Amino acid sequence: MYAIIENGSKQYKVSVGDTVKFEKLDAEVGANVEFNVLFVSDGKSVKVGKDASAFKAVGEVVEHNKAKKIIVFKYKAKKNIRNKKGHRQPFTAVKITDISKGE
Repeated sequence: MYAIIENGSKQYKVSVGDTVKFEKLDAEVGANVEFNVLFVSDGKSVKVGKDASAFKAVGEVVEHNKAKKIIVFKYKAKKNIRNKKGHRQPFTAVKITDISKGE
């Protein structure tokens, strides 16, 4: 069984047991978070739209960290203008514990 969930206007394909890196969430480590479900498939049938919104995906926050550094380098040819910056995007790792039909 897998589901397509939405978080921060982005969509992620998840299954139970997956660890997914989301943009930083405002939740403590060990806390449970719920996600909107857009699509659910159990291998035999597919649920979309209102049928899928009856489901919920629950995950446990595993850690808050920063991603690997990327280098942003800008320059203008023949002008001796160079600009080097680094960036590390913060993220929250969430382990999906349950995808089930909510009450």
